[in-house]
Amino acid sequence: MDLVRIEPWQEGDLDLLRRINTPDMKRYVGGPESEEKVLARHRRYVDFAGTGRGCMFRVVALREGAAVGSIGYWERVWHGDTVYEMGWSILPAYQGRGLATAALGAAVAQARARRTYRYAHAFPSVDNAASNAVCRKAGFTLLGETEFEFPPGALMRSHNWRLDLTAAPE
Repeated sequence: MDLVRIEPWQEGDLDLLRRINTPDMKRYVGGPESEEKVLARHRRYVDFAGTGRGCMFRVVALREGAAVGSIGYWERVWHGDTVYEMGWSILPAYQGRGLATAALGAAVAQARARRTYRYAHAFPSVDNAASNAVCRKAGFTLLGETEFEFPPGALMRSHNWRLDLTAAPE
């Protein structure tokens, strides 16, 4: 049974981004952003799909028919290779139900269908047990710990998870 669908980020998703921008939701990635930064992020998300460099999506829980988070993939140069980086957020009331893993599977399918890059990476904080579990459940391979810059200008200890987009889906 499908748990979620992902839909490209749209103008009407600003409120969802604001609900994601809380101290609890942003504790592993530098804390909440200012309203100015949230508005700029929203504009980037809306405009992103047309660039060909990736896509941001809202995550819709099918049982409720409600937008419950975000997920996306985008180009990043990592150790000299261009890869897709993936990231997600699921609102607290919807966590623990497998929605992030289902959304990641859907986003991976989208990235895989583009046939652009061999690898997708995710870099959750080493302290973010839930996001690390999502990577494991979605079939990513843990390559180890790394220092990762996020938000810009700040280094965090992250796990480096990788998925081969050219391999057959499991």
